[in-house]
Order: sequence, then C-alpha cells, then structure tokens
Amino acid sequence: MNMNLPWLSLLWLVPLVGAGAVIALPAGAARLAKLTGLLVSLVTLAIAVVITVEFDTTPVAAPYQFVESHAWIPAFGARYTLGVDGIAVVLALLTAGLVPLLMLAGWNDGEGKRGADADDPQRPTPQAPPRLRSSGRGPHAFAALTLAVEAMVLISLVSLDVLLFYVFFEAMLIPMYFMIGGFGNGAKRSQAALKFLLYNLFGGLIMLAAVIGVYMVSAREGTSGGTFDFRELVSLFSSATTTVDPGVLKLLFAGFMFAFAVKAPLWPLHRWLPDAAVESTPATAVLMMAVMDKVGTFGMLRYCLQLFPDASTYFRPAIIVLAVIGVVYGAMVAIGQRDIMRLIAYTSISHFGFIILGIFVMTSQGQSGSTLYMLNHGLSTAALFLIAGFLISRRGGTRAIADYGGVQKVAPVMAGTFMVAAMATLSLPGLAPFISEFLVLVGTFNRYWLAAAVGSTALVLSSIYMLWLYQRVMTGPVTEGNERIRDLVPRELVVVAPLIALLVFLGFYPKPVLDIINPGVAHTLTTIGETDPAPLTAEGAH
Repeated sequence: MNMNLPWLSLLWLVPLVGAGAVIALPAGAARLAKLTGLLVSLVTLAIAVVITVEFDTTPVAAPYQFVESHAWIPAFGARYTLGVDGIAVVLALLTAGLVPLLMLAGWNDGEGKRGADADDPQRPTPQAPPRLRSSGRGPHAFAALTLAVEAMVLISLVSLDVLLFYVFFEAMLIPMYFMIGGFGNGAKRSQAALKFLLYNLFGGLIMLAAVIGVYMVSAREGTSGGTFDFRELVSLFSSATTTVDPGVLKLLFAGFMFAFAVKAPLWPLHRWLPDAAVESTPATAVLMMAVMDKVGTFGMLRYCLQLFPDASTYFRPAIIVLAVIGVVYGAMVAIGQRDIMRLIAYTSISHFGFIILGIFVMTSQGQSGSTLYMLNHGLSTAALFLIAGFLISRRGGTRAIADYGGVQKVAPVMAGTFMVAAMATLSLPGLAPFISEFLVLVGTFNRYWLAAAVGSTALVLSSIYMLWLYQRVMTGPVTEGNERIRDLVPRELVVVAPLIALLVFLGFYPKPVLDIINPGVAHTLTTIGETDPAPLTAEGAH
C-alpha cells in the first residue's frame, strides 16, 4: 500500500469531484448519473477503509496521522492541514459507509416514483408536487448534492486548521438545504429547509466571531503571529501555560459550543430537527441525522474540550444538565407522537443527549462510549428511518401510525428487520447501541451519579415508545389498505442487510472499533488534563 499518497485529500476530493462529474452528465442520462454517484461513493468508502486499516493504534503512535500541510492563506496564518485521530477515523468510516447505502435507498428520490412503487410499474404513484426532481435533472441533483455533503463532512472531520474546518462546517448547509427543500416529501418542506438553514447559519455566525477571536488572541499571545493551526492553538491555550484571560476563553468556548449545540442538536436548540427530518426523504433525513449532525458532537469533543479545557470544566455542569434534559425530553415527546417519522426524529434528540453527556463528563468510559454511540446511532437510525421510509412509500406516503397495522403478516422480512432496528434504538443488550449507552452511563456515574440515574430513565421510556410503535404498526389484524404492501425488494435488502449485520456484530464484539477510538480519547483527556475519578462507592453516592 502506497502510504505516500495524500489519502485524506483523496478522501474528500473524490466525492467532491464526483459531484461535479454527475452534474456534467447529459440531462437524459438519469441512470448513468445514479450509477456514477454510487460508484464514486464506493471509491470513497474504499479510501476510508484503507485509512482505517493503516491507522496505527499502538500507544507510541502519533495522535494525528496521515498529516498533510500546505500553504493556503499565509497572510492569515491559515494552512491546508489535514490529519486524523482514532475518533475522526471512525466517523469518517461511518460517513463513507453510509453514503453508498443512501444512494441505493434514495435511488428514486430524484424522480416522481420512489421505493417499492418505483420498482413495480403496475402500482400507481401519487403525483409528486413541483420540486427539483421534476426538472429533468432530479437524479443528477440528488446524487451530486449527496456527494457534496459527504465531501464537506469528511474534510470537516480531517481538518487540523480551525478556519478550514469552519468554512466547510458552514458550507455543508447549502447542499443539505436544497436536499430538504428540493426533494422533500412533505407539504412544508420549504419551511422546514428554511428553518434548518436559519438555525444553523445563526449558530455558525456566532462561531465565526469565536474563530476570529481565537485568531486575534493567538496573534497577541503567540510568538510567531496569528495562527489557525489546531495543534498550535491547543498548546497556546493549555491550562498549564496560557496567559490568556479566563473570561475571554469562556466567551470563545461559548461561541464554538453554541454552533455545535445547534448542529448536534442539544436541547433546547433542537427545534429545527423534527421538521427537517419529517419533511425530507428518508435518505436525506439519514444523511442529516446520522452523518452531518455528528460534526456537531465531534466538534465538541475536539475543539471545545481541547482548545478550552478550563472553560469546558467551568461550563460542564450546565451542559450536563441540558444533556440529561435532552435525553429525557426526547424520549418523553417520542411517546406521544402519532407520526412514525417524527417519533424516530425525537429519539435522535434523546440519543444526542447521551452522546453530549458522555463527552462532557470527561471520563475515558464516557468519551469512548460517546464516540462509539456516534457510530452506533448512525447505524441504528439509518436502519430504522430507511425501513420506515420503505414502508411509507408503499402506503401512498402516509406517516400516520393509525393507518398501519398487521404489516408483519404481509411483509415479514420488513417487519423483522424493523424489529431489530427498533430493539437497537432502545439499546437492547446484544445490539450495538447497548455497549455505547452502557459506557456513557458508567462513565457518568463515577462523576455525576445523579445525572446517570436520571438519564437511565430513558431506557424505560425508549422501551415504551419503540415497543408501542412496533405493536401498532406491525402486529394485530391487517388494517384496510395494508393488504397489498409488498415485502422488501432486492435493492432494499442490499441497503438494510449490512446495517442489521453491523448492529448485531458490534453488539457482541465492539473491540475493533474501541481499539481505534481509545487512543484518541486518551489523547483528548491528557490534553485537557483530566483523569478518571476513583470508582464511586455506595457511601459516595449518598
């Protein structure tokens, strides 16, 4: 394997160039556009696999590997600097692994027909409302926008320059805005897309002020002028050596944290997510929740904690309270939903609360669990959302839970895979999310036992909303209108099978992933000067 190749540049440039190539194809070449998009995403996955396999997890390995650095804007001290730790490697692999599946799941999202109905010419499909898909280049646009989002997420994960990270952190909003508004299924897709964009642009505007502030502080405190290099900034703002006013660092932390909390999202900045998820196509919703939103939690783990360790400790109690509220709130609101997709969207708010909780308790178990949770949430949410989307497409687009019933009698494979995905979402032992949720709760208990106790109530609440959803949709007599629902077709099985297999495999054997994650977590804790607390005894909990 030629390790002198610029693997990280290839990782994000391949999908970006592929997006341009798809758009350049003739308008009548819809199938070629889809195949090209799928092929490009598979090449990107192959590159991500190479990086993962060659990543050195030994204790003596450098914290950031595959480093590339070139001049970009010398006048501002900004460089094109890329590098990955174990945390970024796992999230890059998740991103690259999901996109080919989303290309297949959304195979017909650029056209008027989707899902199983598109594979069955004898089944009538309701007329799609005017949107990008009716322009004649819908398949081109859908594939190109998906690849563009993938490219921008990937460079955000591998960037070691704060300005470079910020540029693509914001830029990814544009293709996602068009995917929600241009290809969405709901009548309010335009409003949902605008709400998504405004929330995230406002968060990004606050972060821009913080990015400028970081540069100005580095120019004043540093010995070689201002810089955006993440590693230099970490050294400059280190708790042991910094001379920067703590109040300034707290303001800079708040600027970064606000933007990441909007994108993650953290309660109460979550209001844009349910609407955007429901009004999107299932493939777009998964791209948003399972891929793009992970940049928010990744940013907390890398930028908030490592750049501002003292400020992170100062704000830690407040963030933990908000995270726990999000865990419980998302689960409770999900119970009362009558819309399948909105219910699943609220489960993600609860899960993001767990991820943020594990990050800010600042223990090795908590942060390893959070990073693993990012991966497992991506897999379980993708499976659940896509299977629900396949079902809804067969029922004329209705998302109302009351319109379903008895599906397992007419589509047993669909019902079975939905059951596995639902059980993974409620963190059933033996499926992947259980390990990550367990690690988060263990890591939290040793430092904030009350937060762990309150957060654990979501385990019961998730059982309620998931089992009740399955009972109402899949069991009982076949509701009128459901008798003609078809089971999963081969294309859909190709999408679902790898997700189910990974949920089961990682549920029993998460070691390969944790071996990659743990060195990155150890480096983060060392950088911020945190160590694991002594195990909490029964007396200490009183």
